[in-house]
Amino acid sequence: MLEVAALFYGVLASFIMASTSRNRREARRNPPIVQLFGWAMLAFSAAMGAMLLGDAAWQLLAGPVPDRTEFPYAS
Repeated sequence: MLEVAALFYGVLASFIMASTSRNRREARRNPPIVQLFGWAMLAFSAAMGAMLLGDAAWQLLAGPVPDRTEFPYAS
C-alpha cells in the first residue's frame, strides 16, 4: 500500500510542478486549485520530513527496538 501512496504522491507532485513551471514560462497566473494543491504538497512534505527526522533522532537516542521474541509473554 505504501508503494501506491508513493506513486500517487510522485505523480501529483510532478503534475503540480509541470503546471506551475508552464504557467511561469507563459507568464500566467496559476489556477487557485493548482496553487492550493501546491501549498498542500509543500505542507505535507515538510510535515513528513519533520516526522521522519524526529523518528530517526528517537531511534538514535533510544536504541534499536527489541524483538517480540525477547518478551515471551507479549501478545
